[in-house]
Amino acid sequence: MFQFTRPTPLAIANQIAAARSLPSTAPRLLSLNHTLGAIPPPSGFVHDQLHSCLGNGARAFQAAKRAFETWAPFDLDWVRVANPEAAIAPGQVVAVEVHTVGLWTLNLSRIIETIDAPSRFGFIYATTSMHVEQGEERFLLEFDDASGDVSYDIEAVSRPRNTLARLAFPISRTFQHRFARDSHRRMRVEHLAEK
Repeated sequence: MFQFTRPTPLAIANQIAAARSLPSTAPRLLSLNHTLGAIPPPSGFVHDQLHSCLGNGARAFQAAKRAFETWAPFDLDWVRVANPEAAIAPGQVVAVEVHTVGLWTLNLSRIIETIDAPSRFGFIYATTSMHVEQGEERFLLEFDDASGDVSYDIEAVSRPRNTLARLAFPISRTFQHRFARDSHRRMRVEHLAEK
């Protein structure tokens, strides 16, 4: 799963094709309707959540939805969705390419739940066996009708699957936290760009 060179477009396409027939391998832990909260995750899993306000008003919410639909939360200098044409839809395979500490990985997950409502938009994806971690991650936008605030929430429950990820667990955790922070920062930049 870890390699010294960036995956070629052909290798990415082949891995996505292979992942289409794979089930998600994570236990169902997250929901679009509520957070895991104080419930401890299963043994060996870690729970992370980061919440931020992106802006205010219906226009900001629509801009955030458009950013989600083009995978902007993953448009970072070290992370990207390798199949950006993928729709946010149940069953869709999402290939996330990551470049850290000189190594490249392509992590394949399957969208297992979505919501597209007047005040909520988002999805949960679960890892397949073609991912260095095992778990689920929730990406959710919410528009508060009373205050007009637009918020972004990332919640993840995961554990290392790959041997190298297990051996480098503290480093893996650092990059998990960095991804959440960078994703929130990217979404705030997208909001400012819409003004």
